[in-house]
Amino acid sequence: MKKDIVIAMDLGGTRIKLGLVSGPEVLASLETDACSEQGLAQRLPGIAEAIRGLLAQKSIGNEALKGVGIAIPGIVDSVHKKVLTINDKYGDVISLDLEKWAAEHFGVPLEIENDTRAALLGEWKFGNGRGYNDVVLMTLGTGIGTSAVIEGKILRGKHFQAGILGGHFIVNPKGRLCNCGNVGCAEAEASTWNLAEIVSAHNSVADSEEVDAGKLDFKLIFELAADGNQWAKTIRGECLEVWAACAFNLVQAYDPEVLILGGGIMASRDHILPHIQSKLKGNSWCSWGEVKVLEASLKNTAALLGVGSLF
Repeated sequence: MKKDIVIAMDLGGTRIKLGLVSGPEVLASLETDACSEQGLAQRLPGIAEAIRGLLAQKSIGNEALKGVGIAIPGIVDSVHKKVLTINDKYGDVISLDLEKWAAEHFGVPLEIENDTRAALLGEWKFGNGRGYNDVVLMTLGTGIGTSAVIEGKILRGKHFQAGILGGHFIVNPKGRLCNCGNVGCAEAEASTWNLAEIVSAHNSVADSEEVDAGKLDFKLIFELAADGNQWAKTIRGECLEVWAACAFNLVQAYDPEVLILGGGIMASRDHILPHIQSKLKGNSWCSWGEVKVLEASLKNTAALLGVGSLF
């Protein structure tokens, strides 16, 4: 039997996505709560059981499997198949032997990659990055993820950090403290994990009845701004400027033909896409033309397809 099925895992901070992938197609998939603060080891038995359920659902035996591909939010040594550094999620993964886990449970090899790099691989090969040799992805969500393809090769770097730390471009040297220890990173200035602090810095919000700390997210900010709420419009404007500055830095650093924007915050695409495109039009160094700004086309499957493509 031809081995053409990859077990794909996208280990997000909030949700885990599992899928069976064959080329550009996700044959079956499911999502489950991540509980990432509790580590990965305690989740692995349930993950293995869920994968076996997907295989049974599609009547696929281990003999058809090509490998296990894992996308995870950390700095990943894709050569030695291990996570080098990770921030506040799956803290125990650095000590886990995931190659052994894949071999013992499914009898196949393992590939592992940073989650945003995996998502870019998916978009580049099967989504809105197809046909381009130089592509940058920026995801706006809990944090800000980035990755780059340059001259037809995914960018990794000597220490596997290249391309993926755009969320830690410093856009405000006098800004907020980031969870990485620096001050004024794009993530600290405009991402969901720091939104409560961003909002609390506006005195006009202190007595606002619209804000419930448990419901505070960018969806609410953009909705309130659309209704004319002044503090929400101010915060929306500040965050749009931060995202545009981060995008501008990515373009200057990696010289792409196209910038792809993804992540949960892109539900407000009608504001974000034109704002960033207009800012990039002012780039006097792009004498060759204009960097295209596109929304990610594979909203829930990019990382699954990306790790599948590693085989």
